[in-house]
Amino acid sequence: MKALTYHGTRDVRVETVPDPVLRERDDILLRVTATAICGSDLHLYRGKIPELHDGDILGHEFMGVVEDVGPDVTSVRKGDRVVIPFVIACGDCFHCRLSEFSACETTNTGQGASLNRKGMRPPAALFGYSHLYGGISGGQAEFVRVPKANVGPLVVPEVLSDEQVLFLSDILPTGYQAVLDANVTKGSTVAIFGAGPVGLMAAACSRMLGAERIFMVDRYQYRLDFAQATYGVIPLNFEEIDDPADVIVSQTDGRGVDASIDAVGFEAKGSKADTLLTGLKLETSSGAAVRQCIAATRRAGTVSIPGVYAGFIHAFMLGDAFDKGLTFKMGQTDVQRYMPELLTRIGDGDLQPDVIISHRMKLEDAARGYEIFDGKDEDDACRKVVLTP
Repeated sequence: MKALTYHGTRDVRVETVPDPVLRERDDILLRVTATAICGSDLHLYRGKIPELHDGDILGHEFMGVVEDVGPDVTSVRKGDRVVIPFVIACGDCFHCRLSEFSACETTNTGQGASLNRKGMRPPAALFGYSHLYGGISGGQAEFVRVPKANVGPLVVPEVLSDEQVLFLSDILPTGYQAVLDANVTKGSTVAIFGAGPVGLMAAACSRMLGAERIFMVDRYQYRLDFAQATYGVIPLNFEEIDDPADVIVSQTDGRGVDASIDAVGFEAKGSKADTLLTGLKLETSSGAAVRQCIAATRRAGTVSIPGVYAGFIHAFMLGDAFDKGLTFKMGQTDVQRYMPELLTRIGDGDLQPDVIISHRMKLEDAARGYEIFDGKDEDDACRKVVLTP
């Protein structure tokens, strides 16, 4: 089969690789009909995530048709059209029974990204996301082996197109969980840092839940223009504004927003000090976005972090967070928990996640898709790339 494989920093290739086969009794084989390039994939593409091996198949946002099922699979059958959550969960461990699927204790043979583990079990395995998370082949391919197929694959109705439901695999539940973690309700004020796919989904979900004002901070004007036109956000371009948090506070009666959402993560563009410390490996993540979130949020407010972080940052401003009595919520998404609800929302017309798609390409052109998405050229205006085998 054809699949997108990793061969080093900014070196991905569509190659012919062996077809996947069933290994466990509760596996399925999926024929991929649509897959996407996620902002998290760019961390891999840029060589920022360790334990990625040459030849690893990338991709964790995908869907397709069930081609074969293991003898213990009961939740889906051959011919079903399904969306696959990027988190692989067993459904029966301590955390899964609490619907904390991203913390599943049984699926990940890797160690996870924690530096100070103290012997704690790693989090759940992820599709196409380094051997820290199990080294499971991803979905930017013609076929995929899907483990634990009784927990996660969601059958979708034929009346909805692939593009309408594809983002149930990751970015839509991720944006939704971020908004729920932020306690967004009718009348809330929210600041979203990052107008990439997750930030846009957070804006969509904030609007759906009744947020009154949404500030959105990004460095790319074409993304801000889209968010303003589509979700009615108040755009702030931090290439033009030195301190967006200061502007946000000044426009909220000197109080700050009820919640801030960091949809940027550890590659946020920061100060010269951030760049220097990262280069010297004295920090492994830029703290620029987190510091802005802390500064922009009102006392007793919430900072929600769906953006990926690893290791440690300097200047966390813990004292400011304590002084303001902030609540922090963060982590990988419990995708399986939210997929059914969000599918209903799409079917009812409350959400149209497919509107963010800007580029549609064949799988064979995936390497070019990565280049375009990574480049963020104003002329390309790339928000989201969808690939079809």
